[in-house]
Amino acid sequence: MRMEARRRSMKGVVHPEIQPQRRRVNDSDSQSLKASDALPLPSILQTPSSSLSSSPSFIICSSDGGRRSVIPRLSTTRRSLSRWWREDPSYVLESKLGDCRRAAAIRREALQRTTGKSLSGLPLDGFDYDAILGQCCEMPVGYVQIPVGIAGPLLLDGREYSVPMATTEGCLVASTNRGCKAIYACGGATSVLLRDGMTRAPVVRFGTAKRAAELKFFLEDPLNFEGLSLVFNSSSRFAKLQSIKCAIAGKNLYMRFTCSTGDAMGMNMVSKGVQNVMDFLNNEFPDMDVIGISGNYCSDKKPAAVNWIEGRGKSVVCEAIIKEEVVKKVLKTDVASLVELNMLKNLTGSAMAGALGGFNAHASNIVSAIYIATGQDPAQNIESSHCITMMEAVNDGKDLHVSVTMPSIEVGTVGGGTQLASQSACLNLLGVKGASKEAPGSNARMLATIVAGSVLAAELSLMSAIAAGQLVNSHMKYNRSNKDVSKV
Repeated sequence: MRMEARRRSMKGVVHPEIQPQRRRVNDSDSQSLKASDALPLPSILQTPSSSLSSSPSFIICSSDGGRRSVIPRLSTTRRSLSRWWREDPSYVLESKLGDCRRAAAIRREALQRTTGKSLSGLPLDGFDYDAILGQCCEMPVGYVQIPVGIAGPLLLDGREYSVPMATTEGCLVASTNRGCKAIYACGGATSVLLRDGMTRAPVVRFGTAKRAAELKFFLEDPLNFEGLSLVFNSSSRFAKLQSIKCAIAGKNLYMRFTCSTGDAMGMNMVSKGVQNVMDFLNNEFPDMDVIGISGNYCSDKKPAAVNWIEGRGKSVVCEAIIKEEVVKKVLKTDVASLVELNMLKNLTGSAMAGALGGFNAHASNIVSAIYIATGQDPAQNIESSHCITMMEAVNDGKDLHVSVTMPSIEVGTVGGGTQLASQSACLNLLGVKGASKEAPGSNARMLATIVAGSVLAAELSLMSAIAAGQLVNSHMKYNRSNKDVSKV
């Protein structure tokens, strides 16, 4: 009651939704910022608007249900801004102003004045804020710039790819590029897609373990699969149920649904299908208590043996044979040293560390860089980087056979961040932008093989640098700033 009375007593402008004519108040009606609090206003904030001007302290806006919300003027005191920030979150700005860029600018300025911290190094202009509304990011105040380098050409399955990598780690693009050069000189790499299916695993509970087992048997009975598929597949024209794998923990049942998802990464798609099946099963098993649509048996954004063994997303193996002369001239090492290092580092060393899917040198480096550049979910780097790198001397010990096996590469070419301009451009560079009309799902599958091929190149180059004793020198040269950090 006290807050409502305080809001009613504020002098401000009534939003056009409430009253067409705006009533201005003098600047003297609100306290001005201290000189130490003052920050330069972006030009966008200085532009008059039918719903916002720079002189009054607050705008009173109507919202659903008749409730009124208060948006502060930027001439308001820090205390008033802080109170607004706590009590009426800034996510209302986009809907109230109808201008996403302007909303971001106001939110940014309010944040700076509330915290007393400058965001001058964080860009505001040059970004399409309408593109992220309702799907990519809430309450934006700017965007982070990450440089994109190109490695390649990567010769994979008879095609050449220029691979975009968004990273701030020096040497990473250059090293991957050297691996691509070695692979190219030897006729290219070959990839095989082993599996393609996204998973979701709800958890349900029964009164007894026996009852949970009855549902497990029902779901795993081949005679019931066709009916369950019809229910599941009705959620999308691209969703195709492939399998249901169950696990019991006492009276709790975990059901891991796997389905194809076209060119989408597919988490939303598979979740909708699972929800359909849960609703269907409630009729057959009314005593089933659905605890959660995800029970972590999926398993998403966490290292898990189930993904390492069963796969999730795209499972890919990629291989190449590197000639002896290329190992010496391009990679500056020899076959025997690479084979020995791989065994002691990637295999034995990882086993000693208790690694789960981490039998490689730095697969996550490449997965993260490509994911950020192409609009994938960076958090899925965790399971997508599961990789075992193998090296073996062939052709009487002269040449090197190298391979990477990656069972859970989770990528899509539609949805999420893939539709943003920069990320879309990187997908277009690879020739996998959007959904494939000729063969649905083929673009996402191709992107997965490109990720694996790039990991192969990067593994080959880094292992060579370590074998040749060049790692420290190269990083000191290319991954070390000469700037005086005290002045940054």
